[in-house]
Amino acid sequence: MFVVANVAVFFVVMYINDCPNNNLGFEGSCVAKFLGKLSFQPLKENPLFGPSSHTLDKLEALNWDKVAHGKQGWRLITCIWLHAGVIHLLANMLSLVFIGIRLEQQFGFLRIGLIYLLSDFGGSILLSLFIQDNISVGASSALFGLLRAMLAELLTTWTIYTNKVAALITLVVIIAINLAVGILPHVDNFTCIGGFLTGFLLRFVLLLRPQFGWVQCQHVPASAPVKSKHKAYQYVFWVIVVVLVIVGFTVGLVMLFRGENGNDHCSWCHYLSCVPTSSWHCGK
Repeated sequence: MFVVANVAVFFVVMYINDCPNNNLGFEGSCVAKFLGKLSFQPLKENPLFGPSSHTLDKLEALNWDKVAHGKQGWRLITCIWLHAGVIHLLANMLSLVFIGIRLEQQFGFLRIGLIYLLSDFGGSILLSLFIQDNISVGASSALFGLLRAMLAELLTTWTIYTNKVAALITLVVIIAINLAVGILPHVDNFTCIGGFLTGFLLRFVLLLRPQFGWVQCQHVPASAPVKSKHKAYQYVFWVIVVVLVIVGFTVGLVMLFRGENGNDHCSWCHYLSCVPTSSWHCGK
């Protein structure tokens, strides 16, 4: 459902973008003109085969100024359904299929859907606190939330899976590559880190598994004593994590709507998103 929704929104965005009638020609002509209104912006303007930044901003992309000063908080959620181009869309949707189907088979649509949406929300908040000069779109934070949930699920149920080493290596490589790309200029890591942390916390709330002792009890006579489905420490973790998520979201939103810059409170955090080298500088 999420894949279909994202693809449908992209078609709507491209139709509204209407490159043949709105492109001024400063960066070249539209790409794939045979698509008519669905043709892409010139590659110099958008190398990902997609719409213009103006169109994305018009359709509620994440824009710090409009969220903090215009009080348009809904952009923290709407940006997840927008993509910068076909390449961006394919990368996110293929990742979603690879990660999401596996988790949905285990835990169902509702819980995985909540992790997807809340991880995006957490990633959007962190991004807005540290990157305030650009608009942002895409589902990277939501995908990183699911990646973290999948990694936690693999590690906590290690003994019951086959090919577990290959699965673990695959997940770690995917995470490492995405984080490594995120330290390059013009690509941010904060949305991925925010989604990753949110997914890590929500795993303890939404993806609790019953103890194996309780599972085994389901196959004994009804008169037999039944053990607790979850252990006491799991309930303690649940309460602690719920409090952490609520406090984290609240503090982040308060700072955001006050117009604060996260870099003022963390002098080294900018290195998480861009590391200057002799080949490039990070600047604004």
